[in-house]
Amino acid sequence: MTPTIFEPARLGPLTLKNRIIKAATFEGVMPRGAISDDLINFHAQVARGGAAMTTVAYCAVSPGGRVHRDTLVMNEQALPGLRRLTETVHAEGALAAAQIGHAGLVANTLSNKTKTLAPSTRLSPPAMGLVKGATLAELDGVVADYERTARIAVDAGFDAIEVHLGHNYLLSSFMSPNLNKRHDQYGGTVARRAEYPRRVIEAVRRAAGPSVAVTAKFNMSDGVPKGLWLDQSLPIAKILEADGHLDAMQLTGGSSLLNGMYFFRGDVPMAEFVASQPKLVGYGLKLYGPTLFPKYPFEEGFFLPFARQFREALSLPLILLGGINRVDTIEGALGEGFEFVAMARALLRDPQLVNKFQSESVSEGLCVHCNKCMPTIYTGTRCVVREALRPATT
Repeated sequence: MTPTIFEPARLGPLTLKNRIIKAATFEGVMPRGAISDDLINFHAQVARGGAAMTTVAYCAVSPGGRVHRDTLVMNEQALPGLRRLTETVHAEGALAAAQIGHAGLVANTLSNKTKTLAPSTRLSPPAMGLVKGATLAELDGVVADYERTARIAVDAGFDAIEVHLGHNYLLSSFMSPNLNKRHDQYGGTVARRAEYPRRVIEAVRRAAGPSVAVTAKFNMSDGVPKGLWLDQSLPIAKILEADGHLDAMQLTGGSSLLNGMYFFRGDVPMAEFVASQPKLVGYGLKLYGPTLFPKYPFEEGFFLPFARQFREALSLPLILLGGINRVDTIEGALGEGFEFVAMARALLRDPQLVNKFQSESVSEGLCVHCNKCMPTIYTGTRCVVREALRPATT
């Protein structure tokens, strides 16, 4: 019997009130990593709107693992604010997840004022220079960072921890054949390239304990030449499933390093991107923007063809992501055996959308996939269409 959208569902030790999760989208309201009222209100609004769980994005495991200086580092100093955030989300009737990760080659080292790490030495445009391949000792340190961060997430009251294995951040880059050129136990074969993410997930699971769910945001494809593709990502997914440390995988794709539109699809707001950057960076975007942000037509549920192959190969609960805006898309995904769906842009456009789905007042979101929300990550992530339609105040 096909489950319905609005019946409770199990995710590891958790019971979610429905099948819709707010996917992690960088909120852009953490100045110098602070837990701001705007960040708490962002997630309170999603929770109030009916999503079963909302995900706080890009919680870095160390200062060097930040995307840039205005990214949260999940440490002891952040605990009071994080507890206020989870308590607020819980009061609104939803659960809270923390997405934890290390930006790796995507880290802006000039902004962070500290170095970052990579599987192998290579030039990184976000780092604005050469990033050296990590030593074994450095990698051991990052594993410890993940374990410590997971403990803080538990102490802060998060119900779930999402380990970021996507978009060519550090763990994703270890899995990718074009980014990982190591010749030790972490490089070469598919199994060896999976080994470092396995270590991290095991450490997170150990720290999370039995009452907190552990999931992974997992790249099916990097969307770049010679990058990770299904012939290798499927075997890696099977390895992670066999380890038994994950309660679910959220399936994604693309590269924040090399292909920033693969996990968005739709219009490319290049003029807005250029305007949001310092002049020198904006000039670089004019030159290289079409390469970093290629155009893909938007399709509803665009990752579904890839994800079906994972559903066939795995028994682990799977969360479908990618251009989900309609009730019939969610119902179809549940009918094909996906346990949950994750929504992002549609809930930026209308945080009340899940409640509207449940009341049957609408069956489709209002997002037009213009992607003009993407450049707003530097000033507070928001839907500019929704903002333009707000009544003027006097």
